[in-house]
Amino acid sequence: MSNRLKDEKSPYLLQHKDNPVDWYPWGEEAFFRAESEDKPIFLSIGYSFCHWCHVLAHESFEDEEIADILNKYFICVKVDREERPDIDSVYMAVCQAFTGSGGWPMSIFMTADKKPFFAGTYFPKTSRSGMIGLKELLMLINEKWKNERSSLLEDAEGILEHLKNNDFSEGTIDMKLIEKAVDTFLGMYDKRFGGFGRAPKFPTPHNIIFLLSYYERYKKAHCLNMAEHTLMQMYRGGMFDHIGFGFCRYSTDKMFLVPHFEKMLYDNALLILSYCKAYTVTGKCEYLEIAEKTVDYILREMTSSEGGFFSAQDADSDGEEGKYYLFTPDEIINILGREEGEAFNSHYDISIRGNFEGKNIPNLLKSAPSDRKFDDCLIKLRDYRKNRYSLHLDDKILTVWNSLMIGAMSELYLCSRCEKYLEAAQKADEFIRKYLCENDNLFVSFREGHRGVSGFLDDYAAYIFAQLQLYRVTLSKEYLEKAKMFCDKAISLFGDSAGGFFLYGEHSEELILRPKETYDGAIPSGNSLIAYDLVRLLFLSSEEKYQKEAQRQLDFMSSEASVYPQGYSMYLTALLQYFEPSVKVTVVYEENIDIRELIFSLPHDAVIILTHPTAEYPLINGKTTYYVCKNHSCFPPQNNLNDIINKE
Repeated sequence: MSNRLKDEKSPYLLQHKDNPVDWYPWGEEAFFRAESEDKPIFLSIGYSFCHWCHVLAHESFEDEEIADILNKYFICVKVDREERPDIDSVYMAVCQAFTGSGGWPMSIFMTADKKPFFAGTYFPKTSRSGMIGLKELLMLINEKWKNERSSLLEDAEGILEHLKNNDFSEGTIDMKLIEKAVDTFLGMYDKRFGGFGRAPKFPTPHNIIFLLSYYERYKKAHCLNMAEHTLMQMYRGGMFDHIGFGFCRYSTDKMFLVPHFEKMLYDNALLILSYCKAYTVTGKCEYLEIAEKTVDYILREMTSSEGGFFSAQDADSDGEEGKYYLFTPDEIINILGREEGEAFNSHYDISIRGNFEGKNIPNLLKSAPSDRKFDDCLIKLRDYRKNRYSLHLDDKILTVWNSLMIGAMSELYLCSRCEKYLEAAQKADEFIRKYLCENDNLFVSFREGHRGVSGFLDDYAAYIFAQLQLYRVTLSKEYLEKAKMFCDKAISLFGDSAGGFFLYGEHSEELILRPKETYDGAIPSGNSLIAYDLVRLLFLSSEEKYQKEAQRQLDFMSSEASVYPQGYSMYLTALLQYFEPSVKVTVVYEENIDIRELIFSLPHDAVIILTHPTAEYPLINGKTTYYVCKNHSCFPPQNNLNDIINKE
């Protein structure tokens, strides 16, 4: 018998539709029943490709004994964190306040009016190794709900009061934050294996982009060295899928050998941007090749027929993490033949002993990172692997992650001049306009004809970013005007006159808290990304409001970043752009000009404005005229662009 999740569209919720637990989706029906039956709510938040979510489900939510306890004493609610980032954000803050940390699966116990009184993450079915089991926890909370409810409600009010008093302070821009972040990254940097800090090592590509942007302006070699070493180690290790391409979620070890095997759209989008940035800064073709391989994977396995990008591929096959990606030497030899197979095994570190639980993760940590002689072998192995085991695909299409990938595809087009990347970016943008957009309103998700809830700050900030990227690589004013329109809407929906942007607007469901997310996690926060958008818009537009809004946001974020600036790298990149702007070129023309040549002739981060002659910007000699500002100086207008761009 299916439960109440059977009619949902979320892949995560559908994974639990056959549980014996009487799950409800988030909604008033569940809260009404909890109130009428005087029961607490058990809220479980996760996502479809979360390994420990799977473990919790198999151990407990598929277990009749646990389900009987949950159904008897609780009203159980399931939430997909990707479809409801507002709920996830609010209760993650609660979880962190209770436990000092967070993660998924998230387990929240709360009243019918959504006030939490206990929180945690994964619980085993029964107590072990010092961890309380879910069975014991459920019985304990039920007993306290019946006999000590007042203390639970006091806990709920106390935690809410604590979170509500987490006020945001006013600030002013502090450029010292940039130097402080660089020094901290240098102290965290692993000189031997690359990356920052100890295992597990997350890619956090926006940190790499910040370091490369800093090097670009100030030529500090240690920033370039940290970025390049980390990028190459991530690629050479097992975090990159050398058979099918694309990056896994993170490295579980310090060497970047053993990944957590799930593949996320957002990681790959941000990593494409970081490898493209490395290519533009260094001119080294290997970075461009890695970015192209990653996009090859996205277009082959993560793209819908209408152009939208899917969310993720699971880490598990047949209930075993990483099984899809592992090989034995004999498997390789059977597919490729003795001579070619042994050469491949040697190059990709595939041995009888194995490098992961007796089997092998293909990697290049002991080999030269580029060798095209195995290209045909990779195709054979890719086909074999696909038919050997299956991977769960989360085919939900999210506005935030699609927008980041549109931006990445646009950047790769700028680096490679390959039209298919621009076509993919524009097709995905058309998908968003058709299915995830209504006038100037965005929506979170789309799957099987069903559109999710109204968009949040992150949706708008990422989509503005996508429009600005598309404008840069096409110079079509349509994209610039859309960026401005959605920016104006974001300011209206989420902006706070006291500074910063709320995660959700007044049009959204009201929750127990209205957070402002500022810290950059796996992806840049909405507040960081919209700061970056506003800085780009103030240089592209003569409208004073963008100067005002950019200044306000940079001030606000400076205060937020003051304690831990390395956690705000996207904001710091915006700050670099604000104080050390890229070359700005105003192109005045009457006759036809070669837009494509203009796009590729200028620096990648150039600010380009096309206009017909005006009193402020007249034609010189009756020909296309270039007005260029660079290094805080403006040059006399000229008809030959190269004379100005190449001038120091």
